[in-house]
Amino acid sequence: QVSGGDDEIQQLQKALLDYLDENTEIDASLVFSRKFYVAQWFRDTTMETEKAIKSQKDEDSSEGTHHAKDVETTGQIMHRAESRKTFLRSIIKTAPSQFSTLK
Repeated sequence: QVSGGDDEIQQLQKALLDYLDENTEIDASLVFSRKFYVAQWFRDTTMETEKAIKSQKDEDSSEGTHHAKDVETTGQIMHRAESRKTFLRSIIKTAPSQFSTLK
């Protein structure tokens, strides 16, 4: 369920990223963990979107009819995926100063 522009997964992602941010001074490896999670979540979002599109195309070709409910569901998945990608891009853009401190 999407509420206030953030879905539950995105809220959990933000909480984990905030935790990692707060503890990078204690453990420098958390910076790399943070990068990994952002990249993995971006990949997962892309894969979820591709799977939804493929599923919709498979249903359309097998049934021969187009259900408005299915289209809406795919549209919602696409919207949620774009929202998550935008969130992850904003995380990437706000973190370079932190990443440049480790060499």
